[in-house]
Amino acid sequence: MVRLGELMMILELHRQGMSITAIARRTGRDPKTVRKYIERGVEAPAYGPRSVGRPSKLTPFFGFLRERMTAFPELSAVRLTREIRELGYVGAYTAVKRYLAAIRPEAGPKPYEVRFETPPGVQAQVDFARFVVDFTDDPGASRIVWLFSLVLGHSRFLFARYVLHQDLQTLLRCHIQAFDAIGGVPIEILYDRMKTAVTGEDDQGHIVYNRSLLALAKHYRFQPRACRPYRAKTKGKVERPFSYVRQDFFLGRRFRNLDDLNAQLVEWLDSVANVRLHGTTQRIVAEAFVAEQPELQSLPEHRFDAVLKLERRVSHDGFVAIGGNFYSVPDRTRRIVEVQQLPDLIRILERGTIVAEHPVLEGRKQYRIDRNHRTGGNPKRKATTTSGITIGRIGDHVPHRSLAIYQTIGARLAIGDRP
Repeated sequence: MVRLGELMMILELHRQGMSITAIARRTGRDPKTVRKYIERGVEAPAYGPRSVGRPSKLTPFFGFLRERMTAFPELSAVRLTREIRELGYVGAYTAVKRYLAAIRPEAGPKPYEVRFETPPGVQAQVDFARFVVDFTDDPGASRIVWLFSLVLGHSRFLFARYVLHQDLQTLLRCHIQAFDAIGGVPIEILYDRMKTAVTGEDDQGHIVYNRSLLALAKHYRFQPRACRPYRAKTKGKVERPFSYVRQDFFLGRRFRNLDDLNAQLVEWLDSVANVRLHGTTQRIVAEAFVAEQPELQSLPEHRFDAVLKLERRVSHDGFVAIGGNFYSVPDRTRRIVEVQQLPDLIRILERGTIVAEHPVLEGRKQYRIDRNHRTGGNPKRKATTTSGITIGRIGDHVPHRSLAIYQTIGARLAIGDRP
């Protein structure tokens, strides 16, 4: 049965010149049904009692679908079909789609968008999207996380990772991870006017890009390109997957922490998103990517080593604060040090000599401690990070001491002496 709101949408789309086939595809209805209601006009259809026949295969799952739709109205029909198939549903996807269309909150027709396609290897699109999540490891505290996404324009292959910041260092690090994942580099990457990519315009109206992003682009040999102001829809290939990720992956799941969130995301990308039949291209994404990947530019031989340099003061307990986190330095390091921030590495120098290197920490108020920094060794040697540990608070670190030390302390306390 076509509800009055859907009938009005069909008639409006027909008035705007959309074909019956296109309207049927937009509404999920059979073309014959669409044609019948167009011919009938605005008169609401009347139905008699429905004859009793075989029960629908979907009927036992009505309650489940209503509950899921009430809790998460944006869940996609594809996602819910997958869920009820795991519960035993053997019917058609179209039956689920039509039922959800009947119970989903109504929305008016969206304006048309001009779609353009790019040759293989030519373009990727990049953006961040904001998500709010409640991690089960930290109950009662909602956290804002950001989804970095890179989509290849031709195959629609999707690389995505959740991060805690949108800062420049995170942006560069995510680019490097994405290039490694796809095994190459597109000729150009399209951005909206995010501050970490675009700093403004010059007197002639030319785009001014962040210098570190330009350094990354030069190293990987791609051309950054910003979409026009207030035209984020120019990046439709990366904007649309954000709603797809939210509806098909994010909603209705539980995550312990950021690592678990990304682990589930990677599994979903590999098993669902990048192996699906894409609705626009009508190709399997993974198969299209196999054909596009050889057209990408090869990865450079050397790692990107452009750095953001700054000066920091060493705390009394031997840490340097960078980006809200704390990184250890060797004992007896001078009070003022130079910090070099690479996309995935923190490098600390004393008078031009590297004294510490640490992987970049996500989040805030975390401590990265290299045990070699607390042994009293030569602080001038280059520190390794293989023995490093990450803890939430400085008090979580307990130094390793011989049991003989504690026995000596106990004996002195027993005779009233101070250790």
